Amino acid sequence: MNLALFDLDNTLLNGDSDFEWAQFLIERGVLDRELFEARNQEFYEQYKTGTLDIHAFLDFQLKPLSRHPRRVLDGWHEDFMRRKVHPMIGRAARDLVAHHRAAGDVCAIVTATNSFVTAPIAREFGVEHLIATEPEQRDGEFTGRTNGVPSFREGKVARLESWMAQRGWSWDSFVASWFYSDSLNDLPLLQKVKYPVAVDPDATLRAHAERQGWRIITLR
Repeated sequence: MNLALFDLDNTLLNGDSDFEWAQFLIERGVLDRELFEARNQEFYEQYKTGTLDIHAFLDFQLKPLSRHPRRVLDGWHEDFMRRKVHPMIGRAARDLVAHHRAAGDVCAIVTATNSFVTAPIAREFGVEHLIATEPEQRDGEFTGRTNGVPSFREGKVARLESWMAQRGWSWDSFVASWFYSDSLNDLPLLQKVKYPVAVDPDATLRAHAERQGWRIITLR
């Protein structure tokens, strides 16, 4: 049995679904542009430089979910998929996932972006397993808080290993394991798999991958 893990934003997607969801809400007039756009960009820049305070960001990102009924959010998300997500999905990314699925590998998307935003994207790729930051829900509606450990940096490793344990698996259960990512923030998980792959990597990850002899690919 083999394991293929995929980061989502700027890896399988040619863009960042978390950032684009906030921009989508701004464009619809759900969020005030003057208040939210600069803050959204600021968090995105922090993420890219490895200085993001994940809890401050999640407070920013999840609070809007608590202000609207789930049925309204789901309708907005369908439009978000059409307008923002589908243009970010390239043929090379689809082919990479299809290759691992055809080989019978266990496939999972492991992302810091919350599961409300990412679950439909995982389904679009045909990936059964999603390990994402979980928004807290009460009676089917979002509270604006997180549930459990955010799937970010070392949290990705913790959440993945918890997911494995629930299925009676460990790292030793897999003959081979891959993780595909673009980001320096994913170094903790990249260092756990047998075959780390840097995908259109940021400068820090590229330098690390070159030093370690890791494979570097592009999906653009």
